[in-house]
Amino acid sequence: MTTTRINQALLQQTANEARISPRLRKNVNFHPADDFPAHRLINAMQLGSYVRPHRHLDPSKDETIVALQGRFGYLSFNEHGAIQEAIELTAGGPVFGIDIPHGTIHTILALESDSVFFEAKAGPFVPLSENEIAAWSPAEGSEEAKALWADWRARFA
Repeated sequence: MTTTRINQALLQQTANEARISPRLRKNVNFHPADDFPAHRLINAMQLGSYVRPHRHLDPSKDETIVALQGRFGYLSFNEHGAIQEAIELTAGGPVFGIDIPHGTIHTILALESDSVFFEAKAGPFVPLSENEIAAWSPAEGSEEAKALWADWRARFA
């Protein structure tokens, strides 16, 4: 086993891969498998990458996010889609990380190209269930999702 270095080269390589990904994001997992009990990863996002609002209902699925490079907008919502919190995360900035309690409907969006965050939460990986995806949110890839992303982005201008 060798120690994994989280350095500028890894961040840039992952951001480059996100740029050519259809979803405009790419993650690098540090945990060995989806069934591992602790998930640790970096996630690179480009402008326009839409993360459908969702929540994790499992009480062990609190989620920690720390901005390593660039800038992000974090939004939490009530059951009807009204924004409850809007927090800007900036690598090296006054707020660079958040801890999201399970059950919180949320999304995150890149506010700059080549933005990368570190994420940690409990495993194992389980795909989101239908009741964990915000019913009011448009599907990824839809015109409505693109318009909603632009509206969210404008909140952080």
